[in-house]
Amino acid sequence: MSTSDRRQTGGGRARRVDAEANRSRILDVAEQVFGAGGESASTEEVARLAGVGIATVFRHFPTKAALLRAVLVRRFDRLREQAEALLDTADPGTAFFDFFRHLVADAATKIAIGEALLDAGGDSDGEAAEASNGLRRAVGALLRRAQQAGAVRDDVELPEVYALLVATSRTAAHAGLDEEVRARALTIVFDGLAPHRHQPGAG
Repeated sequence: MSTSDRRQTGGGRARRVDAEANRSRILDVAEQVFGAGGESASTEEVARLAGVGIATVFRHFPTKAALLRAVLVRRFDRLREQAEALLDTADPGTAFFDFFRHLVADAATKIAIGEALLDAGGDSDGEAAEASNGLRRAVGALLRRAQQAGAVRDDVELPEVYALLVATSRTAAHAGLDEEVRARALTIVFDGLAPHRHQPGAG
């Protein structure tokens, strides 16, 4: 390979690295911007805060919907990875309930991004749905381990647990619950998921 060829190859690699760094920075900023501003946020604001031109944003993501879908997929994937990392912890019950609590705390940002995606004319089918299902499966794995450890009642299954998770998350996000109220609400939910305990004199 000639010196000129090596220079061209090196330049191409550098451009790819720069492009990937730009893409990652755009996604980071878009997650913050749309997570806080929802559908009112703009790709122009994302470009400005990411320190790139709007043309760079659209080179990576041809539409606002494409950008938001990528943000949502990456967020689902990150949450799934966090859940999977908890599968080998020594206390499966704590892992399950702590992650449930984490998802509720995270919900407002995720919901804002999802609503912005719908407003931009996109949908959560395809890649986003697959990523969401991956997170759901990881929560199911945490649930099974918690049940095997005796920390969660064994007569509940993932569909009803996920329904509780979604309902609690949406309430916390849309009702603007403060941390104290949210914590009390979660305590009630967790008490309902705890194994039944025989009460003295009962039965």
